[in-house]
Amino acid sequence: MSLEQEWAGLTPRDAIALQRKTATAVITEDQLPVVRTVAGVDVGFENKHTARAAVVVLDAATLEPVDHALARLPVSFPYVPGLLSFRECPVVLRALASLKVTPDLLLCDGQGIAHPRRLGVASHLGVLTGLPSIGVAKSRLVGTHDPVPDRRGAWVPLRDGDEVIGAVLRTRQGVKPLFISPGHRLSLATALEWVMACVTRYRLPETTRWADGLASNRGQRWLDRLK
Repeated sequence: MSLEQEWAGLTPRDAIALQRKTATAVITEDQLPVVRTVAGVDVGFENKHTARAAVVVLDAATLEPVDHALARLPVSFPYVPGLLSFRECPVVLRALASLKVTPDLLLCDGQGIAHPRRLGVASHLGVLTGLPSIGVAKSRLVGTHDPVPDRRGAWVPLRDGDEVIGAVLRTRQGVKPLFISPGHRLSLATALEWVMACVTRYRLPETTRWADGLASNRGQRWLDRLK
């Protein structure tokens, strides 16, 4: 049974209950293999009915693309803040299944454990696939933080009460920070190391840039670069 079939008919209340149950399986300690490939994961919406997922696998040393996949599926879950993984995970799994190169690490455009129920899309995908994953979000969903120093690589903890749920990371001087959190099978420190390892001269890591380009309306231009 596919995930979209398994989740058919879920109400938001059902989804919240499933999130809480699934969150208990999230691992926030380092359980990574030797990381030779990293993948960017992003989902765009062609219209209100169709989701488009992009996964681009990069060589971890050179950040050059080695594989990619696109998938489309009808959207079967309503837009509810905090429940986006129920809209995005089915189509991402479809794209991951099309890859020839299985990535060692996923960098997802979205939250990891920096989520009210500690199960953003990166954590949810990590549990569903068993792959180590990192949440790389452009905005904050939950938590508070101090100002981030304006220098490359500077970060401050993102806290929800007394719990550190992520980090607010300045990837480049003079740009807005990113919100980084463990997704699954790695620690916050390791998540920060890998995000910075994937950053070149842009605010976003190369994984996110490639996946976002393919998942968006600019997809054809990025596809042409992969040919």
